[in-house]
This record gives sequence, C-alpha cells and structure tokens, in this order.
Amino acid sequence: MKKMNRRTFNSLMGLGAASLLSPSMVMAQGKPKVVIIGGGAGGATVARYLAKDGAGAIDVTLIENSKTYTTCFFSNLYVGDVRNFDSITHSYDSLAAMDGLSVVHDMATGIDRDAKTVTVAGGAKIPYDRLVVSPGIDLIYDSVPGYSESAAEIAPHAWQGGPQTELLKAKLDALENGQNIVMVAPPNPYRCPPGPYERVSMMAHTLKTRGFTDSTITILDTKPKFSKQGLFTEGWEANYPGVVEWLPPEIHGGILNVDAAAGTVETDLDTFEGSLLNVIPAQRAGAIASTAGLTNDSGFCPIEAGSMRSTVDENVFVIGDASIAGAMPKSGFSANSQAKVAAMNIRGDLLDARVFPARYANTCWSLISPENGVKVGAQYEAGEDGKIVATSKFISQAGEEASVRSATYQESIGWYDSITSDMFGA
Repeated sequence: MKKMNRRTFNSLMGLGAASLLSPSMVMAQGKPKVVIIGGGAGGATVARYLAKDGAGAIDVTLIENSKTYTTCFFSNLYVGDVRNFDSITHSYDSLAAMDGLSVVHDMATGIDRDAKTVTVAGGAKIPYDRLVVSPGIDLIYDSVPGYSESAAEIAPHAWQGGPQTELLKAKLDALENGQNIVMVAPPNPYRCPPGPYERVSMMAHTLKTRGFTDSTITILDTKPKFSKQGLFTEGWEANYPGVVEWLPPEIHGGILNVDAAAGTVETDLDTFEGSLLNVIPAQRAGAIASTAGLTNDSGFCPIEAGSMRSTVDENVFVIGDASIAGAMPKSGFSANSQAKVAAMNIRGDLLDARVFPARYANTCWSLISPENGVKVGAQYEAGEDGKIVATSKFISQAGEEASVRSATYQESIGWYDSITSDMFGA
C-alpha cells in the first residue's frame, strides 16, 4: 500500500469540494459574508475552501480564539513518544494570508440569529449572510461523579488538544515502575480520535519501553463494547500481556466517585487506585451552539443530511463534532469531509454555484504498537430517512501480517500530512 498523497486524499473526500463558479455569478454590489466559528478540522477546512473556490466573491471570516491548533487526532502518538508536540501543532498564518479570508483570534461569545451577527469577547459584532458553527465539543464534567474542571488539572481528560494533552504526557512521564494508570472511558457519542483505546495502547507502549514490568492500566468503561474491540484486545495480549485490563459496566457496576487528589475511582466492584487518572467524561456540542438554540435534547445539533445545514436555521451550517451526522463518527476526517459539503452548499446559496449530491467519507486509524496500525472507515451519503447513512464499510482484520499493519500506519501518516495541509494550506 502506498503512502497516501494529496490527490488520493481529496478523492476520498468525495465530490463535496466540487462546484463550478463563473465570474458572472459574482454579486454586482457587495460581497456576501460568511462567518465561521471554530478553526479545527471542520472550520479551518470550510474557511479555506470558501476562500479558495469562491473566486474572490465571498468575504470569509474565521473566528478562532487560539493562535495555534493542536490536533486531537495523532495526540495519542505524542503521548506514546511516537511524535513530538510540535508535529501536532499548527499555525493559522497561511490561512490568514489567503485573499478574501480574515482570521479573528478572539472568542465567539454569542450569536444573534435574527440580526445575523456574531459577537466576540472583544465586543465587536461581525455580520454574516451564512454562518458555519464548528465549535467542537464541551465536556460534561459532572457526568462522572466527583469530577470537575478543577479536578481535570489533576486527573486530565486530554480530550481537547493543547495544555491538557501536555499535562497528560507530563503525568505519564512522571510515573515510576509499580505505579498504575486508571482510565474512565467516555459514553457514546464521543469525539474520536483521540481514541481511548489507542491512548491505552500508547500508554502501555511507554511503560514497556521504560521497562516498567509492575505497572498496569485499568479501563473502567461506561460502555459494554467499543469500536475495533477485537483488534485492540488481540494487540494488547500480543504486545502488552498482563498490562491492560478492560472492565465494562456490567463488571464494575458503575462509577460512584472520582477523587482526583487521592488518585482513586470508586465503583460498585472496588475502589481503583492510580498514580495517573485519565478521566474522560460525556460530551456535547460546544457551548455557543447551545446558547444559540442550535442543539436538541441530545446536546448536539441536528442538520440536513445533504448539506450540513442546521434544521433550526437555514442560514446556519453545523459541521464536525457538534453536529448530529447520522452514521458518521465524530472525527477530524468526518469534519473535513462535512466542511467541503457545507462549503459547496454555501457557494450554491450565495453565488448560484452548482451543487452536487453530498458524498462523505471517514477513516479512523489507531496505533496499537509502533508500525502496528489498524483502521475502520466508510463512505456515506444522505439517506432517504433524512440521515447520513453508510454506503460501504471496511475494517482491519485480526491476525494481519506485520507488513499490512505497517502499511496501514504509513497510510495514516500520509493522511495526517494531507488533512493538515488541506485545513491550513501549509
């Protein structure tokens, strides 16, 4: 298998990026305005594609509080000493240099859907004709008894890239032989990657490379099963025998309390002690989506399957982790794919550009041990029931040759390089 190149990557994304523009379609007086909230895999991609394919006909504003973006995807490889932190951290400089695209480094604090403006912390109100909401996730800290935002400074979740990622890595590096790790894995739906079980694999790899023969990792799961479970179980037994123990809720009986300071997780079965607690609570759409009235009772945002347009407001599109995207998982690959469909439909709205049927794609790669990669993925489209549905699926198989697993890992590296270039244009 060849390393994925940019052409292959774009073909995997489907036809979502394709639309045809004619200079005659450009509005005669004043350019339409598109504002994008959130500069992650979804927001950065839609900003770049609107600026690149809009032929100068659209004013695009990307609002992102941070001046750099640390990817959650591949962050587990940093935890496992496979990559360094700089390699998963990216600048917005190339995006900001694009014609027709302004990057505002400020916090979006409010959306007035009637006035069609976004307010930022600095006080400015930014008008829009179309709005893209891509704020990622917020963590529901109290979904885990005893856990809180302050507790996360002791028992990190590392489910948002940046300081939490570095904190988890620092705490792992501080462990000594004989000290244990306890993870509380999140309920569905959750952002993935970073995947909890790849993270466990990379933690186990770190313990192994440091010669820690007396340290263990216990996963207290809130789910009865998880994606690629057979592949992970096989990998743990082969590479880290006796190190990883996975306990589903029917065994541990439920999480009763987390005491971050004491390093304990109490369950119906027992109280588990860890010098490193990695607690990953339930999740919902970023807070601004809720305050704008774009979410439903699930905490996420319903969308139209063929466009990623909000079902609440025709002038708003919601992409990435914040959206309810049917069969698609909450991943960077998914967000990037959804962004291109949204960009195409926005150009159709504002410039009368041609709009094609939505095609989506996703692949989630996981690294079990160095050069031992596995993957799961699918192609998607808008179904007759109004939801995004899978049209084809694939998954790595148990017992694959080492050469196949190595090729899968190399494919993931090619994808990472391609998607970050696709997001940031660098």
